[in-house]
Amino acid sequence: MGTAAAAGAANLRATDSLSDRIRIACIGVRSRGKDHINAFRKIPNVEIAAICDIDESVLSEGVELAASNGAKKPDAFTDFRKLLEDKTIDAVSIATPNHHHTLQTIWALQAGKHVYVEKPCSHDMFEAKQITAAARKYNHLLVQHGTQNRTSPSVRDAIAKLHDGLIGEIYMARGLCFKWRDTIGRAQEEPVPAGVHYDSWIGPAPVRPFTKNRFHYNWHWQWDYGNGDIGNQGPHQSDICRWGLGVTYPNKVSALGGHFMFDDDQETPNVITASYEFRDAAGRQKHMVFEVRHWMSNHEAGLDGGIVHDSNTIGAIFYGSKGYLAIEENGRYQTWLGRDYAHGPAGFHEASHFENFIAALRSGKATDLNAPIEEGAISTTLVHLANISYRLGRTLYFDAENYRCEGDEEATAMFRRKYRAGFEVPEVA
Repeated sequence: MGTAAAAGAANLRATDSLSDRIRIACIGVRSRGKDHINAFRKIPNVEIAAICDIDESVLSEGVELAASNGAKKPDAFTDFRKLLEDKTIDAVSIATPNHHHTLQTIWALQAGKHVYVEKPCSHDMFEAKQITAAARKYNHLLVQHGTQNRTSPSVRDAIAKLHDGLIGEIYMARGLCFKWRDTIGRAQEEPVPAGVHYDSWIGPAPVRPFTKNRFHYNWHWQWDYGNGDIGNQGPHQSDICRWGLGVTYPNKVSALGGHFMFDDDQETPNVITASYEFRDAAGRQKHMVFEVRHWMSNHEAGLDGGIVHDSNTIGAIFYGSKGYLAIEENGRYQTWLGRDYAHGPAGFHEASHFENFIAALRSGKATDLNAPIEEGAISTTLVHLANISYRLGRTLYFDAENYRCEGDEEATAMFRRKYRAGFEVPEVA
């Protein structure tokens, strides 16, 4: 639990609307946003009051989904700022592209809304700092980060066992993201499709001509909008690794990789290995590695989705003096102990991260959030530092106290992008 959020817990508003019926708006509903709609519509006394998307066809589908099974039809918006003018909306849930997350969160807080924001909560290092500062400033409001494994009872049990010494002294953690990602090909510039509000979609990013590879989903692989798979899948496993190791910011980061096999429009690496060095509260060195592979690969430590021939290997592995523990993407965990790798404790139990958010709104206690934005922002910096190291081709020495890379002004300059007029992320006092 972040100290800023804990300090603000006593100041949270406890209004009748939050103790009775909560009105929420879902922002960005093409892909992950549909999961938001489906989750919130199942929670008692939660009304999806509004849907917002810049693609009118996606917007219509979202409204239809939210209104299914006899639910009240939500209001529809293509402009997030217009939606925020509705004072009856208690909270917003944001599943837009990465480059919108911080600005939309800050706008929502300024409008008096609680926020659930998807990972990564920022597009760069500067934004990670500002989103935390905004949560601290508006500490009567709650901000939940979409690292949902922090709500999983089995993951929480696994982390507790790690901290209780099940596998001894933990010296290393590895995050794995081995996903089959086919080529995105090359897309020609073309007119903006009918019903797409492209200026709003661009938001803080530079204005570039429309192509399909700068739009739905493939934006993940363009630096203007996304952060590659280390910033797409990576925040989940990076967060678990950091949590299990009991560390905050790294002091040393080095990443190598490249874009292999395909000649296409992808800018971000499809293979990257990032190494991190930390010091825990006792000053002990801890090591973490995060690996992204984009094609055929082996499974490790039972991280196979429970399906022998599943193509993806996603999870976190911890290595200690008495054994190792693996946590899968879905929250299942297993342990192997001793020199003979005897099977130790295991578990699998799912829970709703969205329900945790709603429960915290009802209680009015920031301490009830399982993934407060302070924790999400720290984990997100692991993504950004790795990408900066990769792009510059050198090791970074991060000074967390001064929030800069020691002796590397070029790297520090990459902490903050240039914003388009009207979409500037503010420096929050």
